[in-house]
Amino acid sequence: MASLDGKVALITGAASGIGKAIAELYAKNGAAVAIADINQQAADAAAAEINAVGGKAVGIAMDVTDEAAVDAGTDKVVATFGALDILISNAGVQIINPIDQFSYADWKKMLAIHLDGGFLTTRAALRHMYRGDRGGIVIYMGSVHSHEASKLKAPYVAAKHGLLGLARTLAKEGAAHNVRSHVICPGFVRTPLVEKQIPEQAKELGISEADVIKNVMLKDTVDGVFTTVDDIAQTALYLATFPSAALTGQSFVVSHGWYMQ
Repeated sequence: MASLDGKVALITGAASGIGKAIAELYAKNGAAVAIADINQQAADAAAAEINAVGGKAVGIAMDVTDEAAVDAGTDKVVATFGALDILISNAGVQIINPIDQFSYADWKKMLAIHLDGGFLTTRAALRHMYRGDRGGIVIYMGSVHSHEASKLKAPYVAAKHGLLGLARTLAKEGAAHNVRSHVICPGFVRTPLVEKQIPEQAKELGISEADVIKNVMLKDTVDGVFTTVDDIAQTALYLATFPSAALTGQSFVVSHGWYMQ
């Protein structure tokens, strides 16, 4: 696999979980990484961990729903490292409720973070990637729910489906500027976001937390195993180092067989 030497990556929601794992792996493979997170202190701490082991990283405060913050944060990355080659649009949250009980405020919050955030960070990145047709790679963190639905997750499912459309459009528009796009679609990864869902789903579905894990989250996997942050990080590294646009516009399900395209 080719290295990322000389490449600059901006990763949102990267102070923990999947985003942090990608940042660490990219740094190990030579990239300078910008750890973007709504929590500046957490972003700085994650960057410091990478720098402490010989990597190159900087923390960036970024609320992906704030247009000005996204533009300013992206410009800061370019000012710091001189370029932007890879965007990982990863920031996300989860709110569980049936449709008839979902507040409009929570619906808007979910779409703002997942879908508006994907758009705003893409637009900001393209202003640098398009310049002189320099090119770049945009990777969206979708979900198995980019392809199918589950109960209690209407805005999450809607937003993750929407990212497929955004990525496919970017693949067509960006080709002339040497920009390609991908969507990684994980199954359940046992991050804090998923841990929070276990008691919530147990309450909503009237079952035990153990049953949520076995009969909801892992029911359709082939091995009864959670997808890991390293599974996703390795996929993100593969896509970032792939040598051509052969895979642009495609989604990649990483789910231990839960969903098969």
